[in-house]
Amino acid sequence: MNNNKVYSLNVVSFEKIIFNDFVKKIQVSGSEGELGIYPGHLQLLSLIKPGPLLILDDHDYQHVIYISGGIIEVQPTVVSILADTAIRGLDLDLNVVLDKKLKLENKISNVDCIDRNDVIQQLSCELAKLRVIEMFKNQYIKKNN
Repeated sequence: MNNNKVYSLNVVSFEKIIFNDFVKKIQVSGSEGELGIYPGHLQLLSLIKPGPLLILDDHDYQHVIYISGGIIEVQPTVVSILADTAIRGLDLDLNVVLDKKLKLENKISNVDCIDRNDVIQQLSCELAKLRVIEMFKNQYIKKNN
């Protein structure tokens, strides 16, 4: 394996290891904007915002993972993502996400200001999950056409 073209990616949540393999690139939403990490990227430590983690592995297969937030650490040959919650796009249930989104939308107008911020944060996470589901669906369609 040519180390100039790949690096090791470890994605870990509180519950389990989600991904541990060699990759060509990833894309994730950092606290300061979108991050595209390629082999040889400068060292970096950043917070991650809720949203999709896009992975191109060393076999050119694309993976989509929902990240609820966390930290990314980039080293010369290893990238580690410590996620609050990480769920593979394959494992997200559209009906469950839509149901939770609808409940949160209904709840948002019935809560006080302090609770409203929490509901907005939860709603943001559900919207990010919907983006991951859409990306996974589009990836699946492209792969099978």
